[in-house]
Amino acid sequence: MEGTQTALHNKHIAAGAKMVPFAGYLMPIQYHSITAEHLKVRESVGMFDVSHMGEIWVKGDDALDFISKITTNNPTKLQVNQAQYSAMLYDDGGFIDDLIVYRFADRYMLVVNASNHDKDLAWIEEHAPSTVTIDDASDRMSLLAVQGRNAPAVIQKLTDTDLSEIKFYWFREGEIAGQRAIISATGYTGEAGFELYVDNEVAPAVWDAVMEAGREFDIEPIGLGARDTLRLEMKFSLYGNDIDKDHHPLEAGLGWITKVNKGDFIGRDSILAAKEKGLTRKLIGFEVEGKAIPRHGYECYQGDIKIGDVTSGVWSPSLDVGIGMAYLEKEFATVGTKFELDIRGKRKPARVVETPFYKRPY
Repeated sequence: MEGTQTALHNKHIAAGAKMVPFAGYLMPIQYHSITAEHLKVRESVGMFDVSHMGEIWVKGDDALDFISKITTNNPTKLQVNQAQYSAMLYDDGGFIDDLIVYRFADRYMLVVNASNHDKDLAWIEEHAPSTVTIDDASDRMSLLAVQGRNAPAVIQKLTDTDLSEIKFYWFREGEIAGQRAIISATGYTGEAGFELYVDNEVAPAVWDAVMEAGREFDIEPIGLGARDTLRLEMKFSLYGNDIDKDHHPLEAGLGWITKVNKGDFIGRDSILAAKEKGLTRKLIGFEVEGKAIPRHGYECYQGDIKIGDVTSGVWSPSLDVGIGMAYLEKEFATVGTKFELDIRGKRKPARVVETPFYKRPY
């Protein structure tokens, strides 16, 4: 198999991971069972290697104005040590990518999707003024995500930083197992937990320390297969499936990160025009009746009328039902609306439901 190995590659091989090419990297899709790994995170704690994500530093006197220009959310509202979910758009309003903006005392970090890294970096560099410095640190940094209700107890063993002070979408610079780290509460699973940004050279040692600290909670390494089922239960969008260049934030349910009143940003005029025109389709969550499993690309119908397409779908390990996301024509997007999925030529009943599908019990 071809692909860049993360600094934790040998840890995955030793743990028996099934490795697959993903976004130019060799990544663990699962270690034994996606369902078991999913439930481990929901019920206790697990650790992911997500070092394939891209980290891009932005600094300079005009860094804030620049980030505000290229992203949809309002970074001027960020305090030091706060993070913000946002997006970058093309001029026509379609997604370049979704991302997280981190504000440090003297610079910003943009964390982008691995599959979009090269495209994002080129876009950022193309639009950056001479007063802003761009530093792509993606090949130098590793990212470990420790997720689950017992994750805070595990990580607190390894740091003097008071983790109770790090609320959702906040972070601190500190140490983990004696190594410098950015400790961030920006998880993608719906559970408690922290993301640990560390230098590649120390990532294996930090991985081992977390595994040892988590032994009392039966911590396990978790693959990208369970990461996908976990995020879908929360209706967190995945670029390339649920959001892409052909969809804009309003129809994707991400109007809350699209601050048209903050001033100009790339894509703003198109978003204002779409808002004025009104939505024709919406990204919704649905459940399937019976044992059918929805998949990306399945068509949605009412009678003989096609009303949309599935963007993501799985069998939910937590809820024991088929769930998914789909763009449906607006008049069919109301919670409770029934429709049918075309699954290999057979129709299966489904209905629009409230999201997130899964609600954390603690």
